[in-house]
Amino acid sequence: MSQLVSRFQLMTKSAFTGAYASLLEILVAARKDPGVMQVELALRLGGPQPFVSYFERGERRIDVVEFIAFAEALGADPEALFSELRRRTMREPGNEPSH
Repeated sequence: MSQLVSRFQLMTKSAFTGAYASLLEILVAARKDPGVMQVELALRLGGPQPFVSYFERGERRIDVVEFIAFAEALGADPEALFSELRRRTMREPGNEPSH
């Protein structure tokens, strides 16, 4: 079995990790800091309010395309939000870069 396949099989689903919780915290803060309500964000995204709520509560996973749309609808820089996620997850045990 290849190293990539064995590593993939051992990975925990990201929706249940601290890293995914950090992603949700970052997205919620990006919405709340400028005072945007879920209803307003949903309108900007072209969906109903529960659409935003499901993401924020972790009931629905967000993919990278949705992440970018979410950030841009808030007037936030997707790269800056992703950099914040990367910075936070690098502090988690076992996520230190290997040199």
